[in-house]
Amino acid sequence: QVQLAESGGGLVQAGGSLRLSCVGTGSTVSGYAMGWFRQTPGQEREFVAAISWNNISTRYTSPVQGRFTVSRDKAKNTMYLQMDSLKPEDTAVYYCAAGPTTAFLASGQATDWGQGTQVTVSS
Repeated sequence: QVQLAESGGGLVQAGGSLRLSCVGTGSTVSGYAMGWFRQTPGQEREFVAAISWNNISTRYTSPVQGRFTVSRDKAKNTMYLQMDSLKPEDTAVYYCAAGPTTAFLASGQATDWGQGTQVTVSS
């Protein structure tokens, strides 16, 4: 019942920045935590960041801590991922996700997924 749509991916030089957006629709979206995952070919999908339904708490995976910031505009039903100081190893398809709590998302689980947006960081 929850539909998610990501945008904002692209090509950027190492050290640069990008901002991803995810628009969520559906009657249950406002009560869900939302977050981001990423995946490269041949690798497992990796949790990146999450934010609670009331914007009180956030979670990040260690490799992006201090460089990425997740935020949420409830009025616009939109979640953002601000990515700064990008590194080539950040290159991946980034997926928007939703789930009941940030802990649920951080464990690698989600109830709903977006289609993905490509982020490529060059050296």
